[in-house]
Amino acid sequence: MPCAESRRTKTDFVDKKSTFNFIVVTGPTATGKTQFAAHLAARIKGEIISADSRQVYRGMDLATGKDFNDYIVGDITIPYHLVDIVDPGYEYSVYEFQKDFLRVYDEIQMKGKIPVLCGGTGMYIESVLKGYNMVKVPANEALRNEIESKTDQELIDLLNTYKIPHNITDTTDRKRLVRALEIAGYYQSHPEIKIPFPEINPIIFGVYFERRTIRERITERLRKRLEGGMISEVEELLKKGLSPEQLKFYGLEYKYLTQYVTGELSYDEMFHLLNTAIHQFAKRQMTWFRKMEREGRKIHWIDGHLPAQEKVKLALELIK
Repeated sequence: MPCAESRRTKTDFVDKKSTFNFIVVTGPTATGKTQFAAHLAARIKGEIISADSRQVYRGMDLATGKDFNDYIVGDITIPYHLVDIVDPGYEYSVYEFQKDFLRVYDEIQMKGKIPVLCGGTGMYIESVLKGYNMVKVPANEALRNEIESKTDQELIDLLNTYKIPHNITDTTDRKRLVRALEIAGYYQSHPEIKIPFPEINPIIFGVYFERRTIRERITERLRKRLEGGMISEVEELLKKGLSPEQLKFYGLEYKYLTQYVTGELSYDEMFHLLNTAIHQFAKRQMTWFRKMEREGRKIHWIDGHLPAQEKVKLALELIK
C-alpha cells in the first residue's frame, strides 16, 4: 500500500477527473470509522452519508454510538446526513434508506462535493453498491399465519434458502425474521421488478484491528457508555411512551438494557449478555465484509492503530 507524503492540494484533488465518484468507509463496530471518514472528507471536500441502521433514530444516541464530535475536524464540522431523521418506534427499512441515500447522494454531487458513505450496516452498503431493486413490500398475512407455529431456528433456516440478501440483524428478533421472509418471498415471486439505479463507482476503505483488540475496545466502550448514561437513555425512551417490545426490536443495547430496566436481568447479567452479543455482532460484520470481498469488491483495509492523519494519507494515495 503506497504511503508517500501527499503533495496534491484539496482543489487539485477535487477538480481532477477520476474513475470513482463515491467513497465508502466501513468496518466492524468500535473501530473509529466515523472519525476517519470525517478527516478524509475534510481533505477531499466531502460530505458523510451514514450507513447505520439505528443512528437514523432521534434520541437514540449513546446506545447507537453517535458521537457528533467525530464530525468535527479542526475548526469545521463535516456535513453529515441520514442521522436523526425518524422518531423511535418507527421501523425504518432498507427500502427507505436506499431512497434517502439516492436523494442525498444527488444533492452532494450537485454541490460539487464527494459523497462518503460511512457505517457498518452491511445490507445498507450493499443496497447501494449492488443497486438493489428496492420496492415497498406489503405485509403478507397469509405467510405470517403459515409460519406462526415455526420456531425461530426454523425461520432462520427458511430465510437462508432464499438468494435475496438480508440484514445480519434480521435473525436476532422474531419480528425482523418474519419481515425478512416477507421481503424475500415477495422478490422471489416478482422477478420482473427492475428499478433504474445510477452508475456508482466506489472506492472502499475498511478500518480494522486484530480480533483481540476489537473485543477489548468493545468492552471498554460499553463500560464508558454505561457510565455515561446509556441506561438513563433507555429509561427516558420508555417514559416517552415506547413499549419494551418496541425497544427490544432494535436489538443489542436496547434489547438487553430494556430487560435490565424492566427487571428481567440483573446488572451483571445484562453486561455479560450484551458484551457477548456485541462481540458476536462484530464477528458477523466481518463475515459480511469477507463475503463482499469474495464477490469481487476490493476493500482497502487500513490499520486502526494509525493516527487519523496517517489513515488519511494512505487513503489519499490509494485514491490517486
